[in-house]
Amino acid sequence: MLSYQFISQISIIGRTQWNILAQQNLFCQYEWLVALENSHCASAHTGWQPHHLAVYQQDTLIAILPGYIKSHSYGEYVFDWSWAEAYEAHSLTYYPKWLSGVPFTPITGKRILTKTLTTELSAYIQHVLQQEMLNKQWSSTHINFLTQAEHFNDTMMIRHAVQFHWQNKGFQCFDDFLATMTARKRKMIKKERSQVAATSLNIIWLSGGEITTEHMQGFFSCYQQTYLKRSGHHGYLNWAFFDEIQRTMQKSIHLCIAYDTETLVAASLYLSDGDTLYGRYWGSLAEYQHLHFELCYYRGIDFAIKNQLLRFDAGAQGEHKLARGFEPKTTYSAHQIADPMFARAITDFIARERIHIAQYALQCKAQLPFKNE
Repeated sequence: MLSYQFISQISIIGRTQWNILAQQNLFCQYEWLVALENSHCASAHTGWQPHHLAVYQQDTLIAILPGYIKSHSYGEYVFDWSWAEAYEAHSLTYYPKWLSGVPFTPITGKRILTKTLTTELSAYIQHVLQQEMLNKQWSSTHINFLTQAEHFNDTMMIRHAVQFHWQNKGFQCFDDFLATMTARKRKMIKKERSQVAATSLNIIWLSGGEITTEHMQGFFSCYQQTYLKRSGHHGYLNWAFFDEIQRTMQKSIHLCIAYDTETLVAASLYLSDGDTLYGRYWGSLAEYQHLHFELCYYRGIDFAIKNQLLRFDAGAQGEHKLARGFEPKTTYSAHQIADPMFARAITDFIARERIHIAQYALQCKAQLPFKNE
């Protein structure tokens, strides 16, 4: 017999039980999510109130959905602002809503943390979310960046989007990768890299225990400065978050740092698991031509090749990645809407959007810089 409860703090479940179910799902592991809570980056105050769904069989915890009650749509990377505006135009409230995902982290992974996802468990979760949505008067429930295997086909609408990921096709070095490209694109990348190499910058990689608090603080200053310049605020994540993951996720963390003489002027934060490199955050204190591409893309590709990683996920959006060998990949989100009128309208919107997304993905593939593609 299945039962459930919602958990207001990840610490109530605890690291051992949580990670047994999260397994190798890096950004759904306890260490990443608890750091978001401990640092108050994910809190009611920031519009990310923890509200995790725990499912039990008898008294045994068998599944978790990391979840949050949202009072806005910032930091999700699955954009539903137009839905909220439509609600407002009809004098209805779109918030609060409930969302399963990883705050500020647009990376695909299992959202139903369980050892075995059965049809019965999937149907039960759908039923629970539908009932809670109605009982709690949430406008909607959402599951962002779930895997294709987790699709809900009964009560939730499946939305598509596109990201750009790099694939390691057995390359032994960066030149092997360049050799797959057309001459024009190969020349462009070589030019960009040579212009960075011609500066006085010294670029280094640090991993795990090589990263000191001073290194992380230097990166954090770059992160805040870049967010401030781009968005007018210091970013979603604070020092307490980065300080904690440096200690608790040390084996997974890497920094690519650029020094001008002895001064740290730019840095990119990466994480890795068994087969994938994840480029997460970047920042700089000064402007250097093409340095963003070098630290966020080319050095990441170098790292993935050297460490025989299969994929490099450099984050959401960015069509400029196509010219640099990042290929389009479909991502998925699942949604259910409480209001019947809006449910019909959004179902129609998603159906039409999926046609455009499929066309967009084909257009992106046509722009890839590889020979014979």
